[in-house]
Amino acid sequence: MKPQEIVSILKEQITNYDIKTQVFETGTVVQVGDGIATVYGLDNAMYGELVEFETGATGIVLSLEESCVGCVLLGLDHGVMEGTIVKRTGRRADVPVGEALIGRVVDPLGRAIDGKGEIAASEFRPIEYEASGVVTRKSVSVPLQTGILTIDSMFPIGRGQRELIIGDRQTGKTSIAIDTILNQKGQDVICIYVAIGQKASTVAKVVSILEKHGAMEYSIVLSAFSSDTAPLQYIAPYSGTAMAEYFMFQGKDVLIVYDDLSKHAVAYRTMSLLLHRPPGREAFPGDVFYLHSRLLERSCRLSDEYGGGSITALPIIETLAGDVSAYIPTNVISITDGQIYLESELFFSGIRPAVNVGLSVSRVGGAAQTKAMKKVAGSLRIDLAQYREMEVFTQFSSDLDKSTKELLEHGKRLVETLKQPLYNPMKLYKQIIILCAATNRLMIDVPLKKVNEFKNGLISYMEMKYQDIIEAIEKEKTLNDEMVEKIKEATLEYKKQVSSSWQA
Repeated sequence: MKPQEIVSILKEQITNYDIKTQVFETGTVVQVGDGIATVYGLDNAMYGELVEFETGATGIVLSLEESCVGCVLLGLDHGVMEGTIVKRTGRRADVPVGEALIGRVVDPLGRAIDGKGEIAASEFRPIEYEASGVVTRKSVSVPLQTGILTIDSMFPIGRGQRELIIGDRQTGKTSIAIDTILNQKGQDVICIYVAIGQKASTVAKVVSILEKHGAMEYSIVLSAFSSDTAPLQYIAPYSGTAMAEYFMFQGKDVLIVYDDLSKHAVAYRTMSLLLHRPPGREAFPGDVFYLHSRLLERSCRLSDEYGGGSITALPIIETLAGDVSAYIPTNVISITDGQIYLESELFFSGIRPAVNVGLSVSRVGGAAQTKAMKKVAGSLRIDLAQYREMEVFTQFSSDLDKSTKELLEHGKRLVETLKQPLYNPMKLYKQIIILCAATNRLMIDVPLKKVNEFKNGLISYMEMKYQDIIEAIEKEKTLNDEMVEKIKEATLEYKKQVSSSWQA
């Protein structure tokens, strides 16, 4: 190369030389252990800020003290030791959001864990975000059908509602949530299932069920496994809500399931004790109520001026020996708009879903219930309550009068009618037809063992001969007296056809 060429290259480089200096506030790790790092020197660090360690690890500032800050590490603390340099990022912890996440299984940081390659997300949202105010909200008035007869008829859920699912372990809490997700097919609802502290095999089973029924096409599964650190389990529901908020602010309806918040509270307790915060009731820190209230308040229905989107939350809480008066259950009950209480006794006696009708309630769903459902399910709760009461009084009595016998027989048929197989959500018209027949006491003479067969047969008969009624229910979501009479007529016709086989 000629000297003139070298000189011209040097001149060009000098002309284009751009001094880029970056100033970072740094600190030094003075102590580390159990996923918690105590850092000295980050005087201006903010609560909830993301920090980076020189090893590449990231953490969140969760404790601000006079001379140092406490950081929880997101992931393994491998390589982080005393003397490791830590720098502020100046931003809050965030996760990728957007359409690219639909159909994927991700971790609490939004990284793919389903082996289908990286997720090309275009936007990020902070995991902690202020809940929408009173002015931006709208009252709940649009139903969110779960496909579960017991819930849709007696404890309806509306879009934008927070309905708690509570009960002991192995009583079908997750099954109710999964059935609800499966029932959103074709309803234009995006579903997010957040697994907190679950076994990897359990999450894999949920994903396979969703894939089998074609529900992954509109779902996101976010999982913090039981083997993950407490900070990852702690941020999981907030990350899931950030993903849901992206869709809500675009005017879409979202259903989010937190499975379960008991493990989330335990993860937070672990972190708080390691950060040397004083323990309170049941060793939980004093702000454990705020932990869940600031999470669940983000679920709401926005008014039309703000897009009209909604987030419907189904938090799950696990009780011990049916104790709903424990600390975390009472906290979450007071935050949510009602609860579905599942009972072990009912579950083991074969009543599934094992919903306790007396202790379960929906505080706003009635406003979102379809007119057709209101018409046929009006007397259902009273009838079941009377049956339960009478059942207790008459179990020792042998001679009963006719009206008591009728009430008991009717109650037994109602209980049998409300039983529903797993992963088999029911369309609205099927629920209306079955309840219309049951509440009008048209199934009182159907043998108990034949009730399930009768239900399915009646639906098939109606689909074959009374398609106009089905179409009217699906389209109008209402039920007039003439339609009720037609359903009664069809039920009696079908009963006449099959009653001869009962005698045989």
